[in-house]
Amino acid sequence: MGGTDIAEGQAGITHCFVNLGSDHPSIIEAMVKGQKERKDRFPRILTCPNEMVALSMADGYARLTGKPQCVIVHVDVGTQGLGAAVHNASCGRAPVLVFAGLSPYTCDGEYRGSRTEYIHWIQDVPDQKQIVSQYCRYSAEIKCGRNIKQMVGRALQFATSAPAGPAYLVGAREVMEEDIEPYELDQAYWGPVGAAALPEDAVQEMAEALVGAKEPLLITGYSGRHHDAVGHLVKLADTVKGLRVIDTGGSDMCFPANHRASLGLRYGIHEKIPTADVILVADCDVPWIPTQCRPSPGTRIFHLDSDPLKQQIPVFYFPAEARYKVSTAAALRQLNTYISSSPSLSQTLSESTFNVSYLVSRLKYHVPQDTIFAIEAVTLTAFVADQLAPTIPGTWLNCGGGGLGWSGGAALGIKLAVGDKRFVCQIVGDGTFLFSIPGSVYWISQRYNLPVFTIVLNNQGWNAPRRSLLLVHPDGEGSKVGNEEMNISFAPSPDYAGIAKCAAGGNLWAGTAGTADELEHKLQEAVASVKGGVGAVLDAHLDGPQGKYGGGRSVTVG
Repeated sequence: MGGTDIAEGQAGITHCFVNLGSDHPSIIEAMVKGQKERKDRFPRILTCPNEMVALSMADGYARLTGKPQCVIVHVDVGTQGLGAAVHNASCGRAPVLVFAGLSPYTCDGEYRGSRTEYIHWIQDVPDQKQIVSQYCRYSAEIKCGRNIKQMVGRALQFATSAPAGPAYLVGAREVMEEDIEPYELDQAYWGPVGAAALPEDAVQEMAEALVGAKEPLLITGYSGRHHDAVGHLVKLADTVKGLRVIDTGGSDMCFPANHRASLGLRYGIHEKIPTADVILVADCDVPWIPTQCRPSPGTRIFHLDSDPLKQQIPVFYFPAEARYKVSTAAALRQLNTYISSSPSLSQTLSESTFNVSYLVSRLKYHVPQDTIFAIEAVTLTAFVADQLAPTIPGTWLNCGGGGLGWSGGAALGIKLAVGDKRFVCQIVGDGTFLFSIPGSVYWISQRYNLPVFTIVLNNQGWNAPRRSLLLVHPDGEGSKVGNEEMNISFAPSPDYAGIAKCAAGGNLWAGTAGTADELEHKLQEAVASVKGGVGAVLDAHLDGPQGKYGGGRSVTVG
């Protein structure tokens, strides 16, 4: 009987979620027979009193495993009973096969399966497929039993090929009752369409754009559907300095929420979208909502997607200089390979600068989890807090007032209290570092063996007066000039680490970092020094040796 082939597991389906009716006699016969004779290969049948639950179960199973599953429902009314689950499977790109019977097309017993019940007239509709076809990747009628396996195979090819989604087949009782000679298909010929990769010139263009960007941003929505894409995206975020990642869909775990580059889950609105200079959109339906948030003019935008045209969304567009119908996992792997093998891009990455957020994120990675931080970052405090995100009581201490210079002595007091049991780190602005009287602080540190790690946030001067000015005169003359003209510049920059080392009689690790590559190495050395009992001071030049606000290239003296 043809009905056997709807239910049997030759096509890789392991579960059938069923709500059976008068259109399924041959399928019920096939189920009973198959469960008796083919227990090792026959799908598991699960009775579902409601069609939406049936399709939602198949959706969840297929979404998690990536393996298509089958739903069997009753003619037009059962198809309607699927309800919003069809919409969900379509938008969620769940590979599922739905089969529904049709009312018999003969009335006088011409074939086995002809009409035998009153309802067969009532449920005969002009085109049952149209109920759900706009949500499906494929919809068709099985018109004879002799090619039923080919029809199922074709439907599953559509359901599992990117962009995956539901496929819908219908067949009348007469067709399902047709006697045919048993046959099998070689399933190796009926797999999904293979994933596409990026052209070589596109890989180069996107890699160079990302590495050269000041504020690169990646926006994703469902790339995590393919689990290997997550690892490739993490590697890209670890490689491209300053790359941040927004998840706008929340339908899959696309990027680790605890990664320093994660901006969390947002539905099309984020403050980083207007400031980004290069945006890579990867497997995403709504990267931003134009009435609420949009990229700035001149932003370079690239779009990678299994369905970049969004063929089932009538109104869809956003500006992008290039779009590619690809496997995002494969494309990310290509980008990582190209960047790591390109001498010029590797050189650029080694010379790339860093901001305070990146600095603190890397600091947090290198110090012990229970490190106690003495914070006096002034205008940069919020950025420091965002990255440290302290969770342990007593690990974050900030000055209780406005008298700058507190953190130097406070860090020593904290270290005196905890002794060798805890790691202590001071994060201090460059101007505040001078207020802390480092000549006294680091002599005491050496004299009483109180090793702490000091990070000096070197932004070329006092940033607080600049901020105060802009709050009152946002478009004034001072807003147009550098720190030197505002008389708040420390250029040429003092050798902050050298000052501390001199005060410690030379028994102190002292270093300067102006690039991301330097930062990584210096953090490792400094933390190891403090753990070994020798204090450390790292002069961290934010936004590179030239400084954040101009005023001439920083010159380290000492």
